[in-house]
Amino acid sequence: MANEHLVGPEDDAATESWRRIIAAAAALFAALLLIALIVLVSRSNQERDEALALERSSHEVMMATGGFGQALAQSEAALGRFIISGDQGVATIYYDEWVRAGRLLDRLNARARYYPAQGPLLEELQLLFRKRGEELSDAAQRANYRRNWQALSSYYQAGKLDTGPRIAVLLRKITANERALLSERSKAAAASIERSNRLVRILSIIGLFIVTGAILLGWTAISAIRQRHLARRLVERESARAETLQTAVADRTRELEAANIALREEAATRIAAEAQLRQAQKMEAVGQLTGGIAHDFNNMLAVVVGGLDLARRRLTQETEVVQRHLDNAMEGATRAAELTRRLLAFARAEPLLPEQIDLGELIKGMSSLLDRSLGEIVRIETDIEPGLWQVHCDRSQVENAILNLAVNARDAMPEGGVLRIAASNQTLADGEAGEAAAGRYVRIRVTDEGCGIAPQVLERVFEPFFTTKEVGKGTGLGLSQIFGFARQSGGDVTIDSTVGIGTTVSLYLPRRAEALTVVEDATPRQPSGPAPIPDEEAILVVEDDRRVRMSTIAALEELGYRTIACESGEEAIVILARRRDIRLIVTDIVMPGMSGTDLVATVAPLYPHVGVLFVTGYTGDAGGADKLAGYQVLRKPFTIARLSAAVNAALSRPVGTLISGSSPARRAEAAE
Repeated sequence: MANEHLVGPEDDAATESWRRIIAAAAALFAALLLIALIVLVSRSNQERDEALALERSSHEVMMATGGFGQALAQSEAALGRFIISGDQGVATIYYDEWVRAGRLLDRLNARARYYPAQGPLLEELQLLFRKRGEELSDAAQRANYRRNWQALSSYYQAGKLDTGPRIAVLLRKITANERALLSERSKAAAASIERSNRLVRILSIIGLFIVTGAILLGWTAISAIRQRHLARRLVERESARAETLQTAVADRTRELEAANIALREEAATRIAAEAQLRQAQKMEAVGQLTGGIAHDFNNMLAVVVGGLDLARRRLTQETEVVQRHLDNAMEGATRAAELTRRLLAFARAEPLLPEQIDLGELIKGMSSLLDRSLGEIVRIETDIEPGLWQVHCDRSQVENAILNLAVNARDAMPEGGVLRIAASNQTLADGEAGEAAAGRYVRIRVTDEGCGIAPQVLERVFEPFFTTKEVGKGTGLGLSQIFGFARQSGGDVTIDSTVGIGTTVSLYLPRRAEALTVVEDATPRQPSGPAPIPDEEAILVVEDDRRVRMSTIAALEELGYRTIACESGEEAIVILARRRDIRLIVTDIVMPGMSGTDLVATVAPLYPHVGVLFVTGYTGDAGGADKLAGYQVLRKPFTIARLSAAVNAALSRPVGTLISGSSPARRAEAAE
């Protein structure tokens, strides 16, 4: 009982306290012992690494020594071959090997010059290397100047000197010294490795004991930790529930933010699309309005030009004043006609005269014209890509577009500068360049170093009659004409400009692999008078405008032709069915009801002997270049001389010729 009384709660507390103190002391001792062993192992590993590094250094010195001797020998051998053959490639080998020998010598100095046994040898080796270079340089220079016999003699004398053998002796000494150092370093490295491995084994044994003790201590701590986990589990459940709720709220917030961003982007895209649509609708409306105005204006000009030409021809009293007034009126009408042609080009209603064109040759051929037009203050640079694709478009429109862009660039550089004209092949995706469809194009890029165009002005540069030039220096139709021509040709035009840096205009013209029938223009260079036709044959004039019809008839009668007039395509078909004396049809294109192209498509298979001459001021929706292909086209307004030449050409090519030998499309239409 007495012994049981001695072992009480106080004794248990004291025993537990002593156990904790002993455990803490043991843990501290083990930790200190472990730290000491780790320090020893670390120092041993460091010594081992240093010994291995020295061993590697010895290997590198021996390799560099051998490489130096080899490079030196190969350099001298290459010099000998160069002296004999004169081959510059062999001379390059001599120089490269000599440079490599110098680099290897520098590596030897960096690795071994600090060792007492190697330092003096390396200094002597450097002196001998430089001396050997001086001995061989004379032979190399003589060989370089093609003095081969002198170079061979100098090379032979250099070979008899003792510099080379002395270098070889030094290399052998350096190698022998390094082998001795390598043996000592290998022994030191082996000893360091053995010592490091022994310490690692001791450290592993102590670590095993420490791990065992930690397991025992951990086992006693598990019970206490388990109680804590039971107490924390409820708190963790509540925390997890709160975190889940917070995560859900955060996810929902991100979804709302993403939806908001998507809505803003969609709104911005919609605004941009609506702006583009409004711009396209505006340009389309302006184009339709321009075409209608130009059509009526051309009809009026046809009457004016025809009347003036007839009056000038029949002027009995050719006084100077009357002749001057008539010439001024004719000049004004001609300028107005040019204005309408620009309007029609913008409206894409001008009948194009396409042909197969090499744009590289076209740009080169315009060099003299551009030089005269731009003056000496502008320097022109051209960059034509080799293998440039050919295009099928109106040559005069292309030349006019390049000239317009060049003049605009000159006006943007009043102090002079460089104008760059480049042509290259481009493969575009949908929407990559304006509204051009995906496909292959040739891009003409005109770049200046001028003042640039402000962003608010850049949006309007293709609008007709909009110009930033002073009054009287521009009509505002240059870029709009290029815009209409590019779109009508199946391409597009884009413009990039930065204020103070310059402007680049890119004209995209589609590549055409197959040549189409060229639309011919009856623009005479040297009219030779009207072609005679028998008196019993006549010319059928189809024109809905009475004044233009009367003017055209008067001009034809002035040329000596007999005419028959009608005002619609339907009436012309009736007349052709009733009469057999019609030799030529002169028809307008845009007419109420049946258009001129529809009329010709109807009568061509029926009357193959009758020629056709289209007279037009505006094609509108009556047909493009494919419907006019192979026929003569005379633009309103026209002079009697131009009319005479057009009639001559049309009479020489009746419809039957076009049906049998023009384009595949025309033959298919005739067959139908």
